[in-house]
Amino acid sequence: MIVGISNIRHFGSITSSSGRKWGMCRFIHKEGWRRTIACSSASSAMINNNAQRDKEQLLVVVGGGAAGVYAAIQAKKLAPFLNVIVVEKGRLLSKVKVSGGGRCNVTNGHYVEKIHLIDHYPRGNRELRGSFFDFHGPLDTMSWFQNHGVELQTEKDGRVFPVSNSSSSIVDCLLHEAKKNGVLLQIGKVVTSASCNVNGKFLVKIEKRTADFVEIVETDYLLIATGSSKQGHALAVQLGHSIVDPIPSLFTFKIEDGQLTDLSGITFPNVKVKLILDATKSIPQFTQVGPMLVTHWGLSGPVILRLSAWGARNLFHSNYIGTLLVDFMPGIPTDDVKNSLFQHRDRFGKHKLSTSFPPSFDIFKRFWKYLFSREGLDGDLLWASISNKSLNGLTNLLKQCDFKIKGKGQFKDEFVTAGGIPLSEVLLETMESRKQAHLFFAGEVLNVDGVTGGFNFQNAWSGGYIAGTSIGKLSSENYLRMQALAGPITI
Repeated sequence: MIVGISNIRHFGSITSSSGRKWGMCRFIHKEGWRRTIACSSASSAMINNNAQRDKEQLLVVVGGGAAGVYAAIQAKKLAPFLNVIVVEKGRLLSKVKVSGGGRCNVTNGHYVEKIHLIDHYPRGNRELRGSFFDFHGPLDTMSWFQNHGVELQTEKDGRVFPVSNSSSSIVDCLLHEAKKNGVLLQIGKVVTSASCNVNGKFLVKIEKRTADFVEIVETDYLLIATGSSKQGHALAVQLGHSIVDPIPSLFTFKIEDGQLTDLSGITFPNVKVKLILDATKSIPQFTQVGPMLVTHWGLSGPVILRLSAWGARNLFHSNYIGTLLVDFMPGIPTDDVKNSLFQHRDRFGKHKLSTSFPPSFDIFKRFWKYLFSREGLDGDLLWASISNKSLNGLTNLLKQCDFKIKGKGQFKDEFVTAGGIPLSEVLLETMESRKQAHLFFAGEVLNVDGVTGGFNFQNAWSGGYIAGTSIGKLSSENYLRMQALAGPITI
């Protein structure tokens, strides 16, 4: 039974067709019955029925992730009299806990200007050009955590982490603030359905995962912040919204190349990668620049993950089959690379191919061996015996090495999806539904996703802050209006 909410009185039980016994509870209003709750327990009798708390309102937050908890804290701070319940089926802030290898990449400190920030969102980059990040951007996020006792550090690439290098600092901070402000956190429960009644309130069905337990709760405000979970999408559809089919984003590539496994573990600090899917169709090509990692199954690293995010839908429709063209020397023109190879042959003709290459290339010996093996050259050959054609071939491999994609890998536990509720169905200034008043969304449940580097969490913080602020203001306005109608309360 939900605890911490007054105006509830137990008045008996009923038995469902399946034999399940439900206690029946109602909120009392001085002009009649105000709310109805069906529950599995008679514990509501323990809750004091205080008529002078009639003006209290209820917010149910579905999802105990970054967006949901952040929104709940903000709403409760603005409207202390608002009852706020967060319902989470698993662990609270579980994705926060595992993100950044357990360090939690809170946001990105290099892209604080909106014009640069929005370029890191493959879905949402057009819509977020409005006031979304003006309300609560990366600097606001960093200030919030620092003001609540979490010291942060910004790394060279802009990623922001707690100085403790532990995600527990972020998790503990959020949970402490939620509890301190009176947010009720309920875990192990699932919101299985939601509807709107004739009074404009929401009827939310909550079931416990491990027990024969059901609650039907009437709530004034409903915030869905379930991330990429199908649960949130199903609730949105029940309340009149459509869904852009979710598909994977941020993943690695499986590569069809037996020799590549010899390079496993090598990181290239800066490469330029182009994705080509089907040259016979008008499919856009995607290009990214950044670090790349060779794995035992293929290619990974920030540049690959960003590329997969921007090309997510096209890759999905091509069944994750395509070609990568990698420029291992993006800062050096092709002619300069070729000239370096020809000059090296002239100067070091008596050296073996396997033991010598232009020092300006700054490449790994294992990678050099991979290149001349792909070109069909024996490492024992002397440089003087290498043909012009072979040198041109090596140049091409250095500047436009092709890799055949044969599938995708999963990016650990930091799984991100492209898809969700279309942004056209939400007022981004408030995060309120355009289809249903007092229904709000925040986080990845929307059709917004960012590349790696703290951008997905920033979407959660921004959306959660805006939603919480909007709900808090609405609740305050309604409270004052009801207080004016009912007169002063005597304590």
